[in-house]
Amino acid sequence: MKAKVIMVQGTMSNSGKSFITAGLCRAFARDGYRVAPFKSQNMALNSYITKDGLEIGRAQVVQAEAAGVEPTADMNPILLKPTSHTGSQVIVNGRVRGQMKAMDYFKHKTELIPDIMAAFRRLAEDYDIIVIEGAGSPAEINLKENDIVNMGLAKMADAPVLLVGDIDRGGVFASLYGTVKLLEEEEQARIQGLIINKFRGDPEILKSGIRMIEDLVHIPVVGVVPMEKIHIDDEDSLSEHLLSEEMTGGLDVAVIRLPHISNFTDFTAFERLSGVSLRYVDRASKLGSPHLILLPGTKNTMADLRWLRNNGLEERIIRLSRDGVSVMGVCGGYQMLGSVLSDPEGVEDGGEMAGMGLLPGQTIFREEKTRTRIRGAVINGVLKGCPVEGYEIHMGDTRMKDGNNGGFLPWIRLDDGRMDGITSRDGTVMGTYLHGVFDEGDFLSRLIEPLMEKYHLNGDFGRRQDVKAYKEAEYDKLADLVRKSLDMEKIYQIMGGRPDV
Repeated sequence: MKAKVIMVQGTMSNSGKSFITAGLCRAFARDGYRVAPFKSQNMALNSYITKDGLEIGRAQVVQAEAAGVEPTADMNPILLKPTSHTGSQVIVNGRVRGQMKAMDYFKHKTELIPDIMAAFRRLAEDYDIIVIEGAGSPAEINLKENDIVNMGLAKMADAPVLLVGDIDRGGVFASLYGTVKLLEEEEQARIQGLIINKFRGDPEILKSGIRMIEDLVHIPVVGVVPMEKIHIDDEDSLSEHLLSEEMTGGLDVAVIRLPHISNFTDFTAFERLSGVSLRYVDRASKLGSPHLILLPGTKNTMADLRWLRNNGLEERIIRLSRDGVSVMGVCGGYQMLGSVLSDPEGVEDGGEMAGMGLLPGQTIFREEKTRTRIRGAVINGVLKGCPVEGYEIHMGDTRMKDGNNGGFLPWIRLDDGRMDGITSRDGTVMGTYLHGVFDEGDFLSRLIEPLMEKYHLNGDFGRRQDVKAYKEAEYDKLADLVRKSLDMEKIYQIMGGRPDV
């Protein structure tokens, strides 16, 4: 095998595995190596479509961007997209394999090992270094049997492991010690370094604790990573972004936090604009009177629309829309805004239900998933002529109903000739299937600027914002943080030395 390998595991979910993995990818790439991220099995509703139309988890896309390489399905051969508390859509090598209950998947997941290792070997032939990310904790003793994502994968890939603990939550030494000691001796031997993540304060205070944990587990601490504000996309349902509920001034943009919310990273572009306050709302009492309401994607449109209906948010959104508040839906949110949702094949809940009725769209769910990256241009409404770019991930088709549509128009013409989305003439209600549409600087600024004028606000609308340059600068900050905080020479030593290139 050509590639050197290192694996990042964590003592718990949200310990910072994805963050550290992305930082290592960037640091190794800046040392001149060709680097690939790898996660054998990812569970997330934030996904992405590769250039060849395959679906993978968002974290591996971020890590590939940090490494300066094109994301591919080999970097995340298994993606689980939860559709309920006990079941998920199973995506293998970028394509839907089907729906499975958790217990059924647990019984059959080892059958996917050939797919995992084939993807890993292809990367190992093409790259100098592979940085593997684990999932959750390797010490979940009820799930360790037939593991394919933590120590089981480390053994298959013969990978040394760095174990990350989150000190910000407290109890970092206990979590590091407990994780190590719950593993088999062979698994413990694979852990070659400990990382303390999200530290606030004077690192001198930690020195005695570091000495003691090293004496207890006989594994060196290879670094303490301070808590720093670096903006890279999250994919985790525990993301701090989703906890932002308060209006902080300026233009009030409210994202409805649906139970099955997907691709919430669509909205991070708003966070980079001065004069704009982005918040997530899951109760009618918290919605207030925002200037713009965004309905995000969801893995279960019909169930989440029923949730909106039952908790009063639907009624509140409709009333605000009729009072002139702008409303925009993306993917599942776009489907909800229509008049009718039909599921004849039982893709979601089956049957038919009324939509919110704010757009004259009729959605029919189908088994076949649309997966594509696409460009286009707005052809009607207040953003007419604006270029757009994004990607589609959906299992439904939405059409305008026949006849008089009361001033509503098709919104976007895609480069492949298809029409996407619906808009009101005045742009107060809009919907599209395109994820990532706000990353286009002109689109975002032309959406925000008239709202700023309407509500007599001032701010930087991010006109022609260079999203790529912004991301590159943040990845460089991350690499600098990793280099400053971790013993990179020790990590190269753990990997068996620097690659020969």
